[in-house]
Amino acid sequence: MGQRHMDRLTSFDTSFLSNEKGNGHMAIGAVLVCEGTPPEQEEFIASIRSRLHLLPRLRQRLSYPPLGLGRPFWIDHAEFDVHEHVSRRKLAAPGSEEQFREAVAETFAPPLDRSRPLWELCLVEGMENGRFAIVYKTHHAMADGISAVDIGVLLFDVEPTTEPVPEPAPWEPKRAPSRVGLVREAVRGFGHAFVRLGRWLSAAFRNPGRARKRAADGVIGLWEVTWNLAKPAPKVPLNVEISAERCFYGARCDLDEFKTIKNALGATVNDVTLSVTAGAMRSWMLERGLETDGVELQALVPVSIRMENEHGELGNKLTAMRGPLPVGIADPVERLRFVTTAMDALKSSKQPLGAEAIWGLNDWFRDFAPPLLLGPTAAINFSTRLFNLLVTNFPGPQIPFYVRGRELVEVYPVGFLAHRHALAIAIISYNGAIGFGLLGDSEALGDVDRIGHHIEGAVEELRAAAGIASPVDGNELAGDTRPRFARERERLRGA
Repeated sequence: MGQRHMDRLTSFDTSFLSNEKGNGHMAIGAVLVCEGTPPEQEEFIASIRSRLHLLPRLRQRLSYPPLGLGRPFWIDHAEFDVHEHVSRRKLAAPGSEEQFREAVAETFAPPLDRSRPLWELCLVEGMENGRFAIVYKTHHAMADGISAVDIGVLLFDVEPTTEPVPEPAPWEPKRAPSRVGLVREAVRGFGHAFVRLGRWLSAAFRNPGRARKRAADGVIGLWEVTWNLAKPAPKVPLNVEISAERCFYGARCDLDEFKTIKNALGATVNDVTLSVTAGAMRSWMLERGLETDGVELQALVPVSIRMENEHGELGNKLTAMRGPLPVGIADPVERLRFVTTAMDALKSSKQPLGAEAIWGLNDWFRDFAPPLLLGPTAAINFSTRLFNLLVTNFPGPQIPFYVRGRELVEVYPVGFLAHRHALAIAIISYNGAIGFGLLGDSEALGDVDRIGHHIEGAVEELRAAAGIASPVDGNELAGDTRPRFARERERLRGA
């Protein structure tokens, strides 16, 4: 599965390590809420241990070549103990939603320990309504959004089975390389760089027309990326020095409603999520007395380039685009149309190719001049001059999953806070719902819950503008604003 001992990180993966500055940590993850009483700790750990062989990277740590000779390697962690990565936390009574959000925030506040495999799980019990949650955290150097979904699939079952946990597959860690061995591998990387260059030149000679087109597209893309540097993102209170503390909020919407809105107004589900985000940010800015007229926030929007046959592979298969959040547009339909037009233009532009070209060149030169190029390139990729916040949206599975027979009912992804970025909004669809996970710096953005509430308001605003009936219309439980699919499931269970 491409997760071998002594695999080398790409420049893009390494950039997430290089960009950890101050209190900006490049950890991502998910909040996974399940129904029922949680499994016993040893049963839960045994279930995870039985599947570790499916993702070898979970038992590997970073190893750095001496003298900064190129990118680090993944090596087997001989002292790996799954108990060090799986913890348990019980909320004090009553186990309120606010207590749970604080527990999530505390989990994502500290950086991951780079001397161990870069992931951890925390099972949170004692929640109201007879539920428990699994808070998953990993470093972005190890997994992007799509492969994080793959990890979740490996943790869960597609049937509510409670069959005995199988014995884990035998595992023998490979011996850690010596300093001389690391230097040898780094020098070998220089040779690989020349081999890649030779293959590229050979392919160009065989098909010069295709090579010219790719080179031209890359140059145009590089120009478009460079031109963006001349159009800085607006100055807003989101781009300040951040503290070591975090806050979290999860908002949940109905996927069918988003599809109805996008069909009625001629957009995509991704356009609707960006427009809803823009509407929520507009309401938050107005609430804070900030200027919105003519303001267009800029979102870092990762785009997966992972192929279907690459699911199960860790590491990052991403490029990035600068997505507009037109908070200056009051009309929700006009705001959505602006987003749709802008995203269509971005998709047809060469910006993604330009970003890929930057990282491709950097990957090659990184083997020769490690300190010189990666830092500046990575700094551009997450610069507050270009971006105000992260907004990432990935499709998830549309069937229910289970952990030891308990159904996974809510999923809220968690993005990263880069240096001087106080807010990250991560979005994923799962089993008929869309979960918005908002991670903020608690000092700069103590009212992240207000943005979460405004997300729900922005959906209602779009729904009304599109002439779509409210989900509470005809609902016998007055004030029940849960997504329609959730209410219907509850009704059927009570029947």
